[in-house]
Amino acid sequence: MPYWPRDGRSLGFPDGHILHDIHTRSRARRQYRGITIMKQEFLAKAETGDLVIGIVGLGYVGLPLAEAYVAQNTRVIGYDISEKRAAQLNAGESGMKHIADSRVQEMLDKALFKATADPADLKEADAILIAVPTPLDIHHQPDLSYVVSTCETLAKVLRKGQLVVLESTTYPGTTEEVMKPILETSGLKGGEDFALAYSPEREDPGNKNFETATIPKVVGADSEDGRAMAKATYDIIVDTVMVSNARTAEATKLVENIYRWINIAAVNEMKVIFEAMDIDIWEVIDAAKTKPFGFQAFYPGPGVGGHCIRIDPYYLSYKAREHGLSTHFIELAGDINTNMPRRIVRRLLEEMSLKQKKALAGSKILLVGLAYKADIDDMRESPSLELIDILKEHGAHVSYYDPMIPEIPTTREHPEFAGMTSVDDFSGFDAAVIATAHTGVDYTALCKAIPLVVDTRNATSDIIADFPDTIVKA
Repeated sequence: MPYWPRDGRSLGFPDGHILHDIHTRSRARRQYRGITIMKQEFLAKAETGDLVIGIVGLGYVGLPLAEAYVAQNTRVIGYDISEKRAAQLNAGESGMKHIADSRVQEMLDKALFKATADPADLKEADAILIAVPTPLDIHHQPDLSYVVSTCETLAKVLRKGQLVVLESTTYPGTTEEVMKPILETSGLKGGEDFALAYSPEREDPGNKNFETATIPKVVGADSEDGRAMAKATYDIIVDTVMVSNARTAEATKLVENIYRWINIAAVNEMKVIFEAMDIDIWEVIDAAKTKPFGFQAFYPGPGVGGHCIRIDPYYLSYKAREHGLSTHFIELAGDINTNMPRRIVRRLLEEMSLKQKKALAGSKILLVGLAYKADIDDMRESPSLELIDILKEHGAHVSYYDPMIPEIPTTREHPEFAGMTSVDDFSGFDAAVIATAHTGVDYTALCKAIPLVVDTRNATSDIIADFPDTIVKA
């Protein structure tokens, strides 16, 4: 029988902590044997390339993550609650415009990837990575319902020795305060029977310069064993940046996107000011970014979209209120950014009144671009949906054109737009609003067909001299 010293330092406890009674020594013995043996077996699998990765959520984050592991000859079990989505992937279809079907087929051809809608299949996985939505509710409060339901599902199939990692955006404390208690309803103990970690996703759909395997991963866990297991998991595909605990990793994600949120608000505000001075904000930014230090370019627009930038600031505001603190900069930036769609509509109304002697009510308006950024089909939190809503409030007849999104799917915020389809020509409209600068759009044809084009993205910069009476930057 091995010797178990009364001095807890050899078991990893703080200096001077003495195990005074048999019960405490027994608990420490179980914990030592459980988590340490679990870690050793896990790391041995990672070393030999036998680790099996489970990925929950096969969308904009989960699918590229699966692809990165398969590229390193690591087996992946992808779980999605939708049987239709699982079947689509198993048929070699990505379901996303910026990810070619051929990339999914390559994963299938290697026989290292399968999609499933049966959570029991996740028992085979050594590490389970969760990439599910974490939106806001109608009151701008964090909605962790997808995380909660995922953990409830996992608790029914969780086995000893597994690592569970959340990648979804959230507030500091979610891993410990929300996930761990739910997972422990399995009868297993976090830190003894399974390990927990947090590693925020850093996907940028459509970015041709960076992909999952080239963007370093921040990884945090609340135990040395958890950190070691999580590091081994991500080291397979990417460089890891280890932080001291899960809360630090959770906070890192928020900081990255709050930084962008505040700076976008600053340029949106400056755009309004420079517009009154007859100064082109786009020309100003292009000049300023020639400075080789101390400046990073951010650009104005009709609002802020995308799951991360639009969501993350409010997650921190929510958590700050628990500590009796206010997030003044974040809330001010929110006021500016969320007001941009209404400002764009006001500008359109003014231009139509001045140039065309028309009211917005009853006019035919074309919204160009539904996606929240150029050249992708991702319309999560897109300000374009709010623009459609506001234009309809003013009595306009609204259509849209987006080569990446032929039909609007059902969304939580605007289910009434579901089924709207993209037009196939530009004729018959009184005005157009460019909300997304897709490179595949023929902006010359747009300006020839429509007498007023309000450009919120500088998409027409190369042709504005040819259409001085048509194009208005806003």
